[in-house]
Amino acid sequence: MTESEQTQDATAEVEVTNGALLMDLMGPGGARVARLERALGLQLGMRGQTLRLQGDIEAVTRGERVIAELLEVLAGGLSLGDADLDGAVALLKRHPEVHLSEIMAPVSVAAGQKISPRGLAQRHYVQTIRHHDIVFGVGPAGTGKTYLAMAMAVSALLEHRVKRIILTRPAVEAGERLGFLPGDMSEKVDPYLRPLYDAMYDMLPNERAQMLLQRGIIEVAPLAFMRGRTLNDSFVILDEAQNTKVSQMRMFLTRVGLRSKAVITGDTTQVDLPPGTHSGLHDATNLLGRVDGIKVCHFSSADVVRHPLVQRIVEAYDARDAMVQAALEQQDDD
Repeated sequence: MTESEQTQDATAEVEVTNGALLMDLMGPGGARVARLERALGLQLGMRGQTLRLQGDIEAVTRGERVIAELLEVLAGGLSLGDADLDGAVALLKRHPEVHLSEIMAPVSVAAGQKISPRGLAQRHYVQTIRHHDIVFGVGPAGTGKTYLAMAMAVSALLEHRVKRIILTRPAVEAGERLGFLPGDMSEKVDPYLRPLYDAMYDMLPNERAQMLLQRGIIEVAPLAFMRGRTLNDSFVILDEAQNTKVSQMRMFLTRVGLRSKAVITGDTTQVDLPPGTHSGLHDATNLLGRVDGIKVCHFSSADVVRHPLVQRIVEAYDARDAMVQAALEQQDDD
């Protein structure tokens, strides 16, 4: 076969019998056609409930598979935002052997919405949390580490596998000095814990979340409040763990009691501790990563599920950090 024959245009038609699913996929008035064309590298036309794909043979073949996979996910009741759509197409390009419906199977149904992984790393993370009692989720912002841990915690609570959820994080300022904060203890620490509250209210109706908070079934507290406690029958999430000191991490890990799970999340590239202070997260993953029953799940920029620009931002910082590290190592060699 000649090179020109290999790149010869091909066409295919996909009939979608469910008009509602087609609307979900393509958007009102076909608003997502251009996005799918860019992601799949082909031309996409709509006529009634028929999609016409045109491009090189490889792109058209892949496009048929991707569209079938996306329709299957939507038929399962999951919604796909624009970023989800881009991520799903990219995932199938990198891993054509996977099935989206298996990767994105819901892990929790909260506040009327199905919450599911959006990639292989997230699916592995969820499965690891299911089967291990202490799990570290380490990677850049926007990879769903805390959000999925919260979904698993809510699911465990609603299914009566645990009696309470405890959400905690160190009260460390992110490179700023906020000074004196007025109010009682709760009002002083709430700004540090706001991301955990945000995730919780995403998972549960406001009234139910408030009721669970008032009864102490869900507790949101700074890490310092964990000292001296034994946390039995609990699902415990330690967020922003890169900002723990080694002694704090040791204290936290030794609080985990019987019939409990602990998920520790953080990004070792965003440490806000004073210079010269070793991160408890970095220390613990190095020390405990091979301990039986403890697992470390690593995320990369490819797993970012926020705005597509976030992935590029993470990659740019990672590339610069790698160059700086290489230069330092070269200086040491010289």
